[in-house]
Amino acid sequence: MSVHKTVLLNETIDGLNLDDKSFVLDATFGGGGHSGEILKRFPKAKIIALDQDKSVWDGSDLPAQAGKSISFHNENFSDLDKVLKGEKVDAIIFDLGLSSDQLENSGRGFSFMKSEPLLMQMKNSEKESPLGEDLTAEDIVNTWEEKSLADIIYGYGEERFSRRIAKGIVEARSKARIKTTSDLVKIISEVVPAAYRRGRLHFATRTFQALRIAVNDELRVLQTGLEKGFDALKAGGRMSVITFHSLEDRIVKKFFKALEKEGKAILINKKPILASSEELKKNPRARSAKLRILSRR
Repeated sequence: MSVHKTVLLNETIDGLNLDDKSFVLDATFGGGGHSGEILKRFPKAKIIALDQDKSVWDGSDLPAQAGKSISFHNENFSDLDKVLKGEKVDAIIFDLGLSSDQLENSGRGFSFMKSEPLLMQMKNSEKESPLGEDLTAEDIVNTWEEKSLADIIYGYGEERFSRRIAKGIVEARSKARIKTTSDLVKIISEVVPAAYRRGRLHFATRTFQALRIAVNDELRVLQTGLEKGFDALKAGGRMSVITFHSLEDRIVKKFFKALEKEGKAILINKKPILASSEELKKNPRARSAKLRILSRR
């Protein structure tokens, strides 16, 4: 059963202008919060749900409740066109946050709060390579050159101590292979300033974010998903995108603005919608969430 709390849930669904006849693509099923709320409000709506992590569907109680109203496809949203096969939808949801279930229960190294193998692959399906050829965070920290490590930690994590951390990683791996999240956290803790270790944001957050983005090629995948998603929208259809860090939000903002400038879309909200103070009290992880919505002309 999912423990994930869906961020900006009501704001997202309210902004999609749905009804009982709506055909919706939930491009990031996650804990099933958005799909569940849509079917609660509009029982006759039809949903196609995607997620590259099959475990989120297997662990959800939504399939039994939803019946034929929702169909799940174990695919990355960059392949949404293959799933839709030319069908057009009334609404699309992209929630780019890592679910609480993935952070706490996946065992794949997303969390720096427990010791797990350094994998960080979002993908979890029957389609994974049986030879284990997919890139992992362990591969990156043990084989990439120091400059490349510093570049991704700074570029993808916006980590100001990226050079120190990259140097610390290279020095540590010369003595022993870095295999677990706790190995990496220990290295980071030893090279960043003491004041940084005591900061509000955990000192390993940005490095872990950077590695996860690199492993899953998240920024390129996001751009592809947005383009294909917009192509799949009916005229008047809406797209909601929830981002959780500035790199993602920058891509979405630029994409939306370009479509508006070309006269292809209308921005439903000029500025991103943020979580309310009430939601932040219940779910502190919502503090970095930004919601942007557009309508196709």
